[in-house]
Amino acid sequence: MTTKNSRKGFTLIELLVVISIIGILASIGLSSFTTAQKKGRDAKRKGHLTQIAGSLESYYNDKQQYPSSNLTGQIMACGTDPDTPTACTWGTDRFLNIAHPTTIYMIKLPNDQSSGQSYYYESQASNTAYYLCARLENTQDINIPKDVDGNSLVYDGPNCTGAADTCNYCISSSNIALPDAI
Repeated sequence: MTTKNSRKGFTLIELLVVISIIGILASIGLSSFTTAQKKGRDAKRKGHLTQIAGSLESYYNDKQQYPSSNLTGQIMACGTDPDTPTACTWGTDRFLNIAHPTTIYMIKLPNDQSSGQSYYYESQASNTAYYLCARLENTQDINIPKDVDGNSLVYDGPNCTGAADTCNYCISSSNIALPDAI
């Protein structure tokens, strides 16, 4: 009489192999998801800067100059007194023509959604030009200037003091070149 050695279940080796494969696939998926999130937030930052730039151009059309900036990179075009504008707070204030409060350039200035970061505005040449900058998370973005070794550069011109203490993406008014990256 022969007895069959019936096998029910999995061996420890088989379980470890399956768990390892699942772990590898999960880590690949998580890194791809994290990269996609960074790219999405960066696209939103670029969109915000483009919207702000459009508002600054409307302001320029009305006043023949851009608003001034303060040392912390804020637009000086808020408040109620046209003779003494105050700094606009990113994410809360309206960007408007103080002399004509019905002329609103932006209902709410956007704010960088990442904690500790903000956008940076610097007027140049007696308010006839400007830089508008942000910190992009995806350092592989093609719009970030790179050195000869492929390392991301940062801008020295504007006053960028965010979470990482640097701006790596800027746009400017059409009548001025971007500041030099260092």
